[in-house]
Amino acid sequence: MKSMVTIEDFHRLDIRIGKVLSVEKVSGADKLLKFIFDLGEEKRQIIAGMAEFYSEPSILEGKEMPLLLNIEPRTFRGQVSQGMIIAADVDGRPVLLHPEKEISPGSIVR
Repeated sequence: MKSMVTIEDFHRLDIRIGKVLSVEKVSGADKLLKFIFDLGEEKRQIIAGMAEFYSEPSILEGKEMPLLLNIEPRTFRGQVSQGMIIAADVDGRPVLLHPEKEISPGSIVR
């Protein structure tokens, strides 16, 4: 377990539901996927180290998942990542989280 945080710490996180518009392998990288997410009022690119777990990344298109949006952008292999996908880690493998029903892209996670 990590150290305790306050509710104010949690409220500083901007977590929203994004809908995958497209996903593809990053050229020249074995582990990276480039996602384009619909967030309702904007679209964002997020780079994630999940390629080794998805032989056909296009199966993720249309899926909704929680994203951390107010994290500093990072560049991977020349691609800027504008957020982070929130997923469970099960034995070193990402398990993607999804809302129980379809909701509007950009919905706030509280």
